[in-house]
Amino acid sequence: MQISRNSSAAAVTPASKPAASGGSDDTAALQKQLRDLTDQLKETSSDTSLNAKAREQKTRLLQAQIQAVQAQIAAIQRQKQQEQIESQRDNADASTPPPAAKNGQADKQRGSAVNGLGANVDTFA
Repeated sequence: MQISRNSSAAAVTPASKPAASGGSDDTAALQKQLRDLTDQLKETSSDTSLNAKAREQKTRLLQAQIQAVQAQIAAIQRQKQQEQIESQRDNADASTPPPAAKNGQADKQRGSAVNGLGANVDTFA
């Protein structure tokens, strides 16, 4: 069983790279890595230098790496989506007047009706 050390090591190293920042650079790098892994998988299927068992193992390894990269991309996309939702929520909260201001305006309107003509009428018994 011979598995090329160069292709396996090169494929493993970038897949373990953390994508903590969540930027578009990370997504672009992961998408490039995904293309490279897919190309390696295609090459593996036609590689005659490997016996069947080694080819199968290499194929499984590449498929696992592809799944890991896809999961990282999905995680970054979910993080971006969550940040957008929070940003929209923050913007909506900033543009909506606080509830106390709304109630204060309603109180002023009610107060002026109460303090109108009927508030100063003297009654004689």
